[in-house]
Amino acid sequence: MIDDVELVNLRHQVLLRKFGLDDKIISFTNLEKALDHLCFQETNSEPILILLDINMPEMTGFEFLEFMMLEEFPANIDVVIVTSSIYDKDKRLAKTFPQFVKNFVSKPLKTEKSRELFQEPLKKVV
Repeated sequence: MIDDVELVNLRHQVLLRKFGLDDKIISFTNLEKALDHLCFQETNSEPILILLDINMPEMTGFEFLEFMMLEEFPANIDVVIVTSSIYDKDKRLAKTFPQFVKNFVSKPLKTEKSRELFQEPLKKVV
C-alpha cells in the first residue's frame, strides 16, 4: 500500500485483514522508499498487488508508474490506483500503463470493492 496519509494505509490494512492478508501487507507513505523496496526484491513469480495513491507530495503515482516502466519491472506486479481524484484525465492517464494498472477505484477502499479485487482476477482499468 502506498499513500502519503498513514491513516489511509491503516484503514486499508484493517480492511485487508478480513482476507487473511495481514502478514503480506507492507505500507509506505513515501514513493521513493516503496520503489527501493520493489527494486531490491528477490526475483520471483509471486504476484504483487500495489494499492497506489496518485496524489503524493514528492512524486506522483504516475511518476512512480513511469519509473516502473522505464526500469522494466516484472509482469507479476499489478497496480490498483486508489485515489480521491474525480478527474477523467487521471483515469485516462492510468490507462496509459496497462501493463501494470488493473483498476482505478475511489478511496477509501470499501469492503465490497476489496472483495471484488481479492476474490476475482483483476480487471483492466475501467
